Amino acid sequence: MKYYSIIDRDHQVSLQEAVTQGLAPGQGLYMPQRIDRLPDSFLNSLSSLSFQEIGREVATHLVGEDVPSGELERIVNHTLEFDAPLVEIEKDIFALELFHGPTLAFKDFGARFLSGLLGFFAKQQQKEIVILVATSGDTGSAVANGFYNVPGTRVIVLYPSGKVSDIQEKQFTTLGGNITALEVNGTFDDCQRLVKHAFSDDELNRKFFLTSANSINIARLIPQSFYYFWAYAQLKNKSNPVVISVPSGNFGNLTAGLMAKRMGLPIDQFIAATNLNKIVPDFFSSGVFEPRESVSTISNAMDVGNPSNFPRMYDLYGNDFNSLSADVVSYFFSDEDTKLAMKNVYQSSNYIMDPHGAVGYLGLQKYASSGSKATGIFLETAHPVKFKEVVEETIQNEIGMPQRLAEFMSGTKRSIHISSQFRDFKSLLPTLIT
Repeated sequence: MKYYSIIDRDHQVSLQEAVTQGLAPGQGLYMPQRIDRLPDSFLNSLSSLSFQEIGREVATHLVGEDVPSGELERIVNHTLEFDAPLVEIEKDIFALELFHGPTLAFKDFGARFLSGLLGFFAKQQQKEIVILVATSGDTGSAVANGFYNVPGTRVIVLYPSGKVSDIQEKQFTTLGGNITALEVNGTFDDCQRLVKHAFSDDELNRKFFLTSANSINIARLIPQSFYYFWAYAQLKNKSNPVVISVPSGNFGNLTAGLMAKRMGLPIDQFIAATNLNKIVPDFFSSGVFEPRESVSTISNAMDVGNPSNFPRMYDLYGNDFNSLSADVVSYFFSDEDTKLAMKNVYQSSNYIMDPHGAVGYLGLQKYASSGSKATGIFLETAHPVKFKEVVEETIQNEIGMPQRLAEFMSGTKRSIHISSQFRDFKSLLPTLIT
């Protein structure tokens, strides 16, 4: 399988090059040369397959010829060591719980798959692989834990100071070892800009083997497609159209879902649900994609003013507005909307949503208000305890702290403060790499 740059389709590379480079020249994102439909025999048997069996089939379909089958099976099995259960919270409304991994967030899936691939590729490199990752919350913790002590790799996490939760911050600032945390005086968009600038800096790339673990890396998206198939497999009643609402910030998760649809998963409609960072809802209203400064919300992992994966998602549809609009609708919601949804669902169903899942739930409610009858699934992307303060204040009840998070909270935070200026980041980087 070859992977092309969405800004230059003639630039095509192998899986290893796409994964280790992270970005194509000119900051282009990589996409598979083709995304074929999976065999009907597989699609018709989803309900009888395990999560691991589904993951192995989808992975083989996308990368099988580039990674030895035994190695790919090991990577997929490691990625899917924990479940993603589908939980009914109202009639025909289900939460797909993606927070049962080691850092209690959906990004554990992508981080573990990527760490497996890069660990495999690192054995073939002469230089240490340096992973640069910008995070608005859960990406940093998932990547740091996924790559912790993986031989041949070093991880540098950039995050906006004061703009991630205490729990999220502790999960990647307490590890040490091959993990370094940089606390940036700025926004997530500033962190993402520093990472992208580093990849386009010739001097840095001559000295170091740089790659990314953000959702701009195609290896992050591939495993995220697995759980869309698994969600559908768990549905007992498939007589209604199936609609999936994806709480969206950088739009990697939604892109993975649309890739699953391209592979034949029978999803009738996707909903791109955002907070007040409504760049994509505005795009669907106006046809104009206009990035802007991000604003802070209680669903902070979605506080993105320039979604990196939107061009990749649009490319999947040939940059055709009408084609994309046929499969995706988009809504945005305020913090007040989000809190009210969290409170109402807790009172009616005794189910605790995190703020991001609540935005996804609201997307289903908005879609249903149009009178469309469907079975709705929304993604619960993080355990509510990761947003303990706002969740407990909203539902007026305490949330128990899982043991794995309690261990992080007792650790000592270690981070390096830097400005949002690239020159400062560039001068610091060589001192962090052995």
